[in-house]
Amino acid sequence: MYTVKYTKDALRFLERLDNKTYLRVKDKINALAQDPFAPNNNVTKLVGRDYSRLRVGKIRVIYNLLEKVLVVNVFEIGFRDSIYK
Repeated sequence: MYTVKYTKDALRFLERLDNKTYLRVKDKINALAQDPFAPNNNVTKLVGRDYSRLRVGKIRVIYNLLEKVLVVNVFEIGFRDSIYK
C-alpha cells in the first residue's frame, strides 16, 4: 500500500467540500493508494507532464507516484472547469 501525502491547497479544497463528496473523494484516493495500477481506477496520464489525474465525478485529483518510496503525492484537487488552468 502506498502512503498518501497532500499539499496544503489540496487539503484546503477537501475541507470545503460537503461531507458526502468529501468521503467519495477520500475513498477514491484511498483505493488509488491500495493499487495505483488497477485498471478500474479512472486514471489518465496528463500529456506533457509527469502527473496523472484521477476523476471523481466533476472533481479531478492531480497526483504523481513515487514508486521507490511508495508515496502518492496529491498536488491539486479541484473541479474540472478550473483545475487545468
